[in-house]
Amino acid sequence: MIASTRNYIYANSALVPKRYAAIVLGAKAYANNAVSFVFRDRIAGGMSLLESGTVQKLLISGDHGQKSYDEVNAALSYINTMYHVDDSCIFLDHAGFSTYDTMYRARDVFCVREAAVVTQRFHLYRALYIARKLGIDAVGYSAPEQNRFRREIKIQWELREILARVKAFFAVSFCAKPKYLGEQLPITGDGRMTRD
Repeated sequence: MIASTRNYIYANSALVPKRYAAIVLGAKAYANNAVSFVFRDRIAGGMSLLESGTVQKLLISGDHGQKSYDEVNAALSYINTMYHVDDSCIFLDHAGFSTYDTMYRARDVFCVREAAVVTQRFHLYRALYIARKLGIDAVGYSAPEQNRFRREIKIQWELREILARVKAFFAVSFCAKPKYLGEQLPITGDGRMTRD
């Protein structure tokens, strides 16, 4: 998985090849509509690609399976507070419950054919493996750390990622279906159609 994707990963936003959309993978959000530092870094990475013209749209993915927990609207609120951007460029995937679900829905619901995937480097190998196996022409942008994470946290991420990669391999191999699909909302349209 790592060997097949490492050449598609970029640490410098200026070197990321142009793609129509960036897929920003979800992370923890809090009850007060705040996003975690992990999510902030991913959002900042996606916004830098949008602002530079490397991508034209952002697809923010995350878990919004319950009224009491909402990653994507927390991300949208953060973007609206911190950045000046045309709201129609921002798409929300409310059912991005896993990286696999996100990539499957990006292809089948949002009609994404090419993308720059934005997340931390340890996560990019799996995300790109899934995306490319599903037929998305994907490259990865390793979100820069605006807030340094402790070494112990990074070790936990890496250990958890080992199991997640195994799960992703089998999901791809057996053509697993995501939890939800639904009607198509092409990324070429207006992102405001994805608001709830």
